[in-house]
Amino acid sequence: MKVLVLNCGSSSIKYQLIDMANNAELIAKGIVERIGLEMGEFTHKQAGKPTYAIKTVIPNHEVGVNLVLNTLIDKEHGVLNSLDEIKAVGHRVAHGGEYFADSTILGDKEISIIEQLCELAPLHNPASLLGIRVMKKLLPNIQHVGVFDTSFHQTMPAEAFLYALPFEYYDQMKIRRYGFHGTSHKYVAPKAAQMVGYSYENSKIISCHLGNGASICAVKNGKSVDTSMGFTPVEGLAMGTRCGDLDLGALLYIAEKEQLDYKGMNNLINKKSGLLGITGNTVDMRDIYARKEEGDQRAKYAFELFAYRVKKYIGAYTVAMGGVDIILFTGGIGENAWYQREAICDEGLEFLGAFMDKQANRDMAGKDGIISTQDSRVKILSVTTNEELVIASDTYRLIKS
Repeated sequence: MKVLVLNCGSSSIKYQLIDMANNAELIAKGIVERIGLEMGEFTHKQAGKPTYAIKTVIPNHEVGVNLVLNTLIDKEHGVLNSLDEIKAVGHRVAHGGEYFADSTILGDKEISIIEQLCELAPLHNPASLLGIRVMKKLLPNIQHVGVFDTSFHQTMPAEAFLYALPFEYYDQMKIRRYGFHGTSHKYVAPKAAQMVGYSYENSKIISCHLGNGASICAVKNGKSVDTSMGFTPVEGLAMGTRCGDLDLGALLYIAEKEQLDYKGMNNLINKKSGLLGITGNTVDMRDIYARKEEGDQRAKYAFELFAYRVKKYIGAYTVAMGGVDIILFTGGIGENAWYQREAICDEGLEFLGAFMDKQANRDMAGKDGIISTQDSRVKILSVTTNEELVIASDTYRLIKS
C-alpha cells in the first residue's frame, strides 16, 4: 500500500511516497519551495537515480501539488504508472487543539475543526488546510488522514498543561500548554526503548528534539506527561530565532521602551531572538561551536545557554517522572552536534546516574547508538527521527482499520 505524505508550509510542500506493504520502503521524496514568489524551486529524489531539480513559476499550492503528482507519474522521473497506485495521503497538521488526541481520517467535520484552530496556529494550520483541500480535490477517491503535532501531548495531566491565568481563559479560549514536535517524540521514544531492550510501557524517557526548533518531552510509561513548548512553539528551550522561556514583564518593558505593537513583539520573540539574538548573525550550531572555539564570547554565551536550558529541563522532568531510564537526543542538533550533547551531559547529570562515553558520543554523530558508559544507570542515546514515517504509519493503521 503506497502512502503519500504531505507536509505543507506557507510557501513550501515537502513530500514522501512510502510503500507500507514493503517494509515502509521510501520510494521517492522531494520539496516544492518558494511558492507564490517570483521563481519557485522543485527538487525530486528517488532511490538509485540522480536528483531532479527545476526552477519554475509556482504561483500557489494547487500548482505545487500538481507538480508533485505529475512528477510521480512522469515517464522519465516518475515512480508510478498511475496515480491510482496511491491509496492514501497522510497530512501533517501542526495544531489539533483538544479535539484530536490521535490521528484521524479527514472528513468535512474534521477539516472544519482544523480551520477553527487556525487562530491557535496562524502560521501553520492555514498551510496544512491548503494542502488538504488541494489534495482532496486532485485525489478525491482515496482516504486522507490528518496527523497532528499536538496529539501525542494530549495525555498531559492538568497540572502540566494549565497556565496560572484566570481560569476562564482556558475554559473559554483554550489557553493552555499544547506542545509540539509530537510526531518526532512519538517516533523516537519507543525506538529508544527498543534499542536498549526496555519496555516502552514501563520506562521513563526524556526525549530531546534539538534543532532550529527545539523541545523536550517527558514520556512516562508510553505517554507524554509534560513538554517544554506551550500554547505556541515559542516557550521552552532557546531555539534558532525563538527566545524560549522569558519573563513576560521583560517583554512588556521592551515593548514600552521600543514602542512595539503586537506585530513587533511577535517578530521579536519569534524571529529575532534565540541563538540569532545572542550571536547577532547565525543560528547554525556548527558555526556557533567553531566561533566559540576561536574565542568569540557571544558564540560562547549562545552555546552554553543552549546546553544549560536543555540540562535544566532534563533535571525538571526527572523530578516530574520520579526518575529517568533513558535520555535521548534527536533532531538536527540532537543527532549531529556531538559537541552540544557532550556539553549537556558531561557535567551535572552524574547525580542521576547518567554518564556519557565521550568517544561513543563522537562516533555516533548522525547515527543511532548508545552514547553512555556501560556502567551508566541511565542510558543516553543518539536516535535519528523520521516524522514522515510516523505520518505514513498512522495513515496506514487508520486506513486498514
